[in-house]
Amino acid sequence: MKKILSFIIFTISSSLFALPFNKNLPEKDLKKLEEGEVVIRSIDKYNNMSIESDNSGVIKLREKVRKLGPNYLAEVIQIKPYKGNEDLPEKLYKALSNIPDYKGIPYWSERHQTYFDLYDEAEIIQRIGEGTSVEKILAKLNMEPFGEIYAPIVIEKNSDYILYVSTNNNGMKFKGVTCVKKGNMQSDIILFRDGDNWVLYGVGGVNAIKVWFLQDRIETSFIGRIKSFCNFFFTKF
Repeated sequence: MKKILSFIIFTISSSLFALPFNKNLPEKDLKKLEEGEVVIRSIDKYNNMSIESDNSGVIKLREKVRKLGPNYLAEVIQIKPYKGNEDLPEKLYKALSNIPDYKGIPYWSERHQTYFDLYDEAEIIQRIGEGTSVEKILAKLNMEPFGEIYAPIVIEKNSDYILYVSTNNNGMKFKGVTCVKKGNMQSDIILFRDGDNWVLYGVGGVNAIKVWFLQDRIETSFIGRIKSFCNFFFTKF
């Protein structure tokens, strides 16, 4: 009986830790992932990222976040079985590249305790390479209370991964104060296969000024929006 119990424990542990994450992800969150739940974490900085893989897309994603050097950072993770979800890459690509559908993504406001639109306007200014392995989009988004965001978006898709990277091409103001400079906000989503699973990993961060009387508002606002954006796509299918 003890041998059977030990085998079961070993099998469960091996299954959990076979996932492409490092020690930064607590075991309780690994268990949530195994049960199909979405794990959402505020992690503050690059060194706290939990994704760890030799997948070239993951390596590229980690390097982009490292170069950003964010002081506000969050990650969103979900594991889906490959079987029955073979067409997930096509579905995700279609959703991520359909910029007008960003309008109306629900965002939960901690301050007001109600839902708002994450973006109340979303349109494509320019599109290059639609349907190819590297698609580049310039989107104009409106996100209150920060106003218009001109967002260069790059979507890479190949047999190893789909990688979505969005940044800001203009500074962003909050209550008249420029809190995020050009290129200092980033949202990344990657999908890749890991054995019998699809791994969906989103990470978003900002390198924002820290003004004591706005810091809590800015952190809550940005992190909440990052979580809402990634969670919307992860739970869509």
